[in-house]
Amino acid sequence: MSGELIALVEDEAHLAEALLFNLRAEGYRMHHEADGEAALEYLLNTPEAPAAVLLDVMLPGIEGFDIARQLRAANNYVPILMLTARGRPEDVLEGFEAGADDYLPKPFELSILFARLHSLLRRMQWQRALPVSAPGEQTLTDDRNVFQLGDRSIHFDTLEIVTPEQTVHLTLMEADLLHYLIDRVGKVVSRREILEEVWRVREDTDTRAIDNFVVRLRRYLEVDPVRPARLVTVRGVGYRFVGEGTWK
Repeated sequence: MSGELIALVEDEAHLAEALLFNLRAEGYRMHHEADGEAALEYLLNTPEAPAAVLLDVMLPGIEGFDIARQLRAANNYVPILMLTARGRPEDVLEGFEAGADDYLPKPFELSILFARLHSLLRRMQWQRALPVSAPGEQTLTDDRNVFQLGDRSIHFDTLEIVTPEQTVHLTLMEADLLHYLIDRVGKVVSRREILEEVWRVREDTDTRAIDNFVVRLRRYLEVDPVRPARLVTVRGVGYRFVGEGTWK
């Protein structure tokens, strides 16, 4: 991953200087913005898309949540790791809903930041199409990249759902949730389990926040999202994935 471009959006000068120094020492190329509006302008118009964005939430100009929302609305799916002092579970879920791919509350250990960034970049690399291996060689990919569900194809390698009407891009958080439910087809999965096992949010919070993610997934997967037949609500508990699908 050495040499990849990372965008840092952070207005605290001392923290930004420390992160820039240490990330460059790790071999990354860095671009820094300290203002929300300038950061959004850069991310929407830069000729070289960064491999990932380290995005503070509380910024002058435009806050980080709104930057993430506007990037996703513009079909910009650069991986986003939120960095913020707002570490309540509700804030974490708001970040995910805005389109963040991971969330790291301040203060944090530098080693933890590196681990989360490396993990995010690895996941994106795994989801890129890899060249066909030579005879006798094995690739590190999971063969289960595409799930066919009726007339809809879920491409976990490219984070897309292809329907007869459109192609929809998923965030990593949406893809993780959908993959988790498909892997447990027919089983009831609680909201608490989703928070803890999929998104690593373990503190007490309003688990109904997950409903917003499910509503979006239903728009992509259901023939009639108002009367879901594939992502079914189990009242008072959580959700169950129901469907005759196959991995391709």
